[in-house]
Amino acid sequence: MISIIQAAGWPVWPLIACSIFALAIILERFYALRTSKVIPELAFQRAIESTQQGFPSNAAIQEIAQMGAVGPIFATGLQTLALSPNASHQDVRESMEMEGRMAAQGLERYLTALATLASASPLLGLLGTVVGMIELFGLQTPGQQQPTELAHGISIALYNTALGLIVAIPCLIAWRFFKSKVDRLVLQMEWASEKFARHLAAMRE
Repeated sequence: MISIIQAAGWPVWPLIACSIFALAIILERFYALRTSKVIPELAFQRAIESTQQGFPSNAAIQEIAQMGAVGPIFATGLQTLALSPNASHQDVRESMEMEGRMAAQGLERYLTALATLASASPLLGLLGTVVGMIELFGLQTPGQQQPTELAHGISIALYNTALGLIVAIPCLIAWRFFKSKVDRLVLQMEWASEKFARHLAAMRE
């Protein structure tokens, strides 16, 4: 494998760098996008319970804000009422929606980079193949063509294309997987946020 990498030339090194970055992003997103981390099972229940004995204290609101990605959304609704007790239901919803958009952006962190790696890797592989072919044919002189060496050189050049696809395909699959998971998590957060906003409205009536 090392000999193949060395023979493939300098264009293979950007591909190796891309593969390392892609692996790091995939592992980080697998950890960060766990449902138990984004929407803890007890987050909604804890937010509801905090309002059953009256308006929660600042310490209780801060505790709720630490509960995954959905916690800050609940805490924002409570903080809006704490700062402005006469705030309308629409004001509370808008503040929670703004925090929800920020939370959704956090869930999509690094996904653009992963998509870029999936798109760029085949092009880097093709670039490596073209560079290898140029160098190979540049070394050939009329009357000294050796078909065996030429075929071997072409196969080495094509390793760049293969490596580019090897990097790009898992990146594309991972990007689609994470994108779908983020969409599901955002939908669940929207549902929980809307339900909590209605609870706050009912509590004030």
